[in-house]
Amino acid sequence: MKLSKVLFGVLCAANTYVVAAAQAPVIDVSRNNTLSASPLSLVDRLANLERKLDARNRAQINVQRQLDDLQNEVNELRGVTELHTHQLSQVLERQRELYQELDRRVTEALKPVNQVPASIIAPTSDANVNYSSDLPENEAYDRAVNMVLKDKRYEQAIPEFRAFNQKYPQSTYAANAHYWLGQLLFNKNELAEAKVEFDTVVNQYPDSRKRSDAMLKLAMVEQKQNNSVVAISLYKKLILEYPNSSAAQLAQPRLDSLSQ
Repeated sequence: MKLSKVLFGVLCAANTYVVAAAQAPVIDVSRNNTLSASPLSLVDRLANLERKLDARNRAQINVQRQLDDLQNEVNELRGVTELHTHQLSQVLERQRELYQELDRRVTEALKPVNQVPASIIAPTSDANVNYSSDLPENEAYDRAVNMVLKDKRYEQAIPEFRAFNQKYPQSTYAANAHYWLGQLLFNKNELAEAKVEFDTVVNQYPDSRKRSDAMLKLAMVEQKQNNSVVAISLYKKLILEYPNSSAAQLAQPRLDSLSQ
């Protein structure tokens, strides 16, 4: 009886051991190593991706900065070019006027002395104006022009031309006198008064050799006064009517800039 109890106890103990052994977890060391390594590889990938993105962003910022610097340089060069173009146009215009006056004076000097005084004879060459037979009229005009070309007394020349226009409204120099007066007022930025003088030349003296120049200056006045539509119309009219003139050559770039 006691032996049976002992055997029964041994069998129970053996069964308990077998069950415990069956339920114990089995750990795969190689699998655990793989799982623990995977998150580390993903972190490394993310870190590498962030570094690449940062490098690309820095490169884009550097490229954008270089583009901005180049654009600023282009804008500065464009401004310098426009300034030089404007100054060159003024120099060319001034030079043309000086040549015209020089041509008139040379023509007078070459006239025979035994004929009528040179100052009252119309030149045979294609000069800028026809000369008056009134000696005081010639002297008054020459005095006003000399104040500009010779003496550089621009302020004093303004009332001289105004007095000339009032005293000799039908003068052969009238178109030139109105143009000179408009030019002097334009240089002082008195645009409204300059506009009146240039408009007088354009509309009242269709045969004047100063008409193309006056039309150019009239368009420039409109442009300065922000009347772009009128300025464009005048530039086009000038180029159409005087295609081979120096005034048309000066008008074309201005028209192009307004048409952009």
